Amino acid sequence: MPLIETESLVLKSYNLAEADKIVVLLTRDHGVVRGVAKGAKRLKSRFGSGLEPFSEIKVSYFEKENAELVSIQKVDLLKSNFTAAANPDFLQKFSYLGDILLSFAQPHDRDEKLYRMVRACVAAGADDPENSLPRVGVYFEMWLLKLAGFLPDWSRCNQCRRVLEAHEDANVQVNFQLLCANCRKAKSSRVMDGKTREIVAAVLKLSPVQFVSHAKDVDERLRDLSSTLKQLISTSIGREVPRETSLALKANQR
Repeated sequence: MPLIETESLVLKSYNLAEADKIVVLLTRDHGVVRGVAKGAKRLKSRFGSGLEPFSEIKVSYFEKENAELVSIQKVDLLKSNFTAAANPDFLQKFSYLGDILLSFAQPHDRDEKLYRMVRACVAAGADDPENSLPRVGVYFEMWLLKLAGFLPDWSRCNQCRRVLEAHEDANVQVNFQLLCANCRKAKSSRVMDGKTREIVAAVLKLSPVQFVSHAKDVDERLRDLSSTLKQLISTSIGREVPRETSLALKANQR
């Protein structure tokens, strides 16, 4: 039972018994890890404030073979997002994002691209929660789908494979693929225009901070795009995406 040390983001925690907590971590080297932090609820806990939601930490833990939970031994706080996490809007958004992340990510499945994406989104959201959260949310949803292999190619028609022109509207099909006007048999109730596809392209080439700066004055399109992404996420994970408000309350029960 070797001691494992890795960088990690705290996604959420739950009370366990009188003094302990179950902590859900996204680690750089070992993917999603769930562990027990004994004594974490005590006033003089050795973990201090290192288990606060969305903190960036260096964690040390023992992993027993065939055990569902690891035993968290030590936490060194690398970056605190306590101030941002005290903002209800930040907590609501990232509690929801953390929930859908856990619906996709397999336990102990290392994915450094996913870790870096989540870390960068938390940093971008913490910098300016009032203005950045809707843009960071769309960025996170899209990249989560992209890394999981569920994001369609929205730059071209799925049937004729022609790259869509900037001025073209494309029909969103039930499988979330796009069809151009020449290939569609009937007009869909959902359309993705060129401006929205520009937002999609920007997400895929920019960092979260760059996208937050880039995607100004497009709030309505971001809402529509996020609605489509949530439907695609629900289809991909086989259940409805929970409401963000209820998740914020759940994440605060620690």
